[in-house]
Amino acid sequence: MLSLIQRVTRASVTVDGQTVGAIGPGLLALVGLEPGDGEAQIQRMAQRLLGYRVFADDAGRMNRSLTDTGGGLLLVSQFTLAADTASGMRPSFTTAAPPEEAERGFNRLVEVCRARHGGVETGRFGAHMVVDLVNDGPVTFLLRP
Repeated sequence: MLSLIQRVTRASVTVDGQTVGAIGPGLLALVGLEPGDGEAQIQRMAQRLLGYRVFADDAGRMNRSLTDTGGGLLLVSQFTLAADTASGMRPSFTTAAPPEEAERGFNRLVEVCRARHGGVETGRFGAHMVVDLVNDGPVTFLLRP
């Protein structure tokens, strides 16, 4: 499981011209699942998403987490994140979880995050999504469980 997180002042996801998820200040997390990702990886990723310290404290240092700030979390499934790009000029998706497995894992991640934190929004699994964001910093990190 991988998650590309971006600290944002706002972010939203639109499907077929309709907004399906939107947050104000917080984190946008693009999530890619790999074969074999299970409950341990989901629990650890939820812990990292909510606890990773990327927000400024009173001294301006990155010492506060999403849990500390109460900001929003926008989770967007993105299977291309798990692509194998090591060779050639076209990505291979053999390293990404099959769609049914990825959807189950992504939905479970959403469930776990919602149980631990208010303000969790999502895109729509498998849909063509337009993601709009204002990256704050810019601050972007790639997380693994």
